[in-house]
Amino acid sequence: MIPFLAAADLESLQNYCCEHHYPAFRAKQIHSWLHDRCIIDPEDMKNLPSDLKSALKADFHAPGSIIAASSKSPDQVEKLLLKLHDGELIEMVIIPSDKRLTFCLSTQVGCPVGCYFCASGRNGLTRNLSAGEMLEEFCIGTLRAGRPDNLVFMGIGEGLLNFEQLAITLNSLVDDFVFSPRRITVSTSGFVPGMKKFAGLKREFNLAVSLHAPDDETRSKLIPPQLRYPVAEILRAADQIALANNRQYTLEYTLIAGINDSLAHAEKLGKIAFAHHAKINLIPYNETGGQFRRPSPQTISEFETAVSNTGARITRRVERGSSETAACGQLRAATKKCGGK
Repeated sequence: MIPFLAAADLESLQNYCCEHHYPAFRAKQIHSWLHDRCIIDPEDMKNLPSDLKSALKADFHAPGSIIAASSKSPDQVEKLLLKLHDGELIEMVIIPSDKRLTFCLSTQVGCPVGCYFCASGRNGLTRNLSAGEMLEEFCIGTLRAGRPDNLVFMGIGEGLLNFEQLAITLNSLVDDFVFSPRRITVSTSGFVPGMKKFAGLKREFNLAVSLHAPDDETRSKLIPPQLRYPVAEILRAADQIALANNRQYTLEYTLIAGINDSLAHAEKLGKIAFAHHAKINLIPYNETGGQFRRPSPQTISEFETAVSNTGARITRRVERGSSETAACGQLRAATKKCGGK
């Protein structure tokens, strides 16, 4: 399997240069290009000799991913469709604001969870992303828009089902790219075995749990049974992570008309969040052409107020990038529908 240059640490670069009879200082030069500037194409590493550039291109994916398409909204949120080395497609999103720049990254090609309301899982899982591919997302985004302030692994896929490669990615971002773990958030649909492994990292990463329902009966209407865990088990695992990393976690709650938007749901959700010292991120549903609908503005406001009345901390997600391809997976789905792989 061909390695990714984006995932090479200093030791592996030193070994490579030694084995190929290049001076040791070349490893530090390559490392600096990669981790200080996010340059992943050797052709752009100006101080390397041409034969070393050619060797790196031959021996590594450097890069393995290219921008195949993009979609930018009026508020400057840009979604990039990335074509991987094998022709598969993933998405990442660049989200600027007045105070910060955020990248939303994918962890898999497709998604095995198959939440009924989500565009990214409609065709199931194709394969996991390697750490190199995830790090290339970071580098491609940085070259496109500048170094981000925050990273959220909330794109296509359930990252904790790809835990080994995600862990390598997270540790490389902190150790090689010198990115603060407090500015990295990993989202999960509530995959409990992966959550327990995530707790074992014992680094100050943030956790976001896509709960979407305060009870198992309601959640069964939104998430298929094969990877659905009981709410109580998910909360226990989230509490274990909070204890390990000393970070408050977030309960993501996509509000869907007639499914999980009643005042009774709001009261249950608020009591859960308050009891577990969690915060709530309320996400009014972004319709993707299926059976589910967005609640009315009045229902959204009343739900938010009812949660607040329990004493729980709740914020409504600032909606950015609203367009026909705004929801996760829609740009990829549209491209595949039009004949892309």
